[in-house]
Amino acid sequence: QVQLVESGGGLVQAGGSLRLSCAASRRTLSNLAVGWFRRAPGKERKFVAAINWSGRSTIYEDSVKGRFTIFRDNATNTVYLQMNSLNPEDTAIYYCAARATIAVMKNFSGPWGQGTQVTVSS
Repeated sequence: QVQLVESGGGLVQAGGSLRLSCAASRRTLSNLAVGWFRRAPGKERKFVAAINWSGRSTIYEDSVKGRFTIFRDNATNTVYLQMNSLNPEDTAIYYCAARATIAVMKNFSGPWGQGTQVTVSS
């Protein structure tokens, strides 16, 4: 099981940007797909975006397309989620996960790390 640590969350005004990081400390992520998920207050955790091992293939949930970009730096063993044009509906705890391929990412059910809180004020 890959242990991942999320960071980069914070409080931002609507229209602002944040960059989240997902890092692995005990093994390489370079041969794994990585995905981002989020859980808004009172709601279930949902898929946000994923990237394949090489970075050449990405998928996004419809509500973040054009605003969020997932990318990776295998040299530093880190996957990022650049979030632009944030709105209050993006307020959630954000989690990352690693799996063998993008194809099996959306049904990932845990275990989860602590996540990083993103709060967007109106």
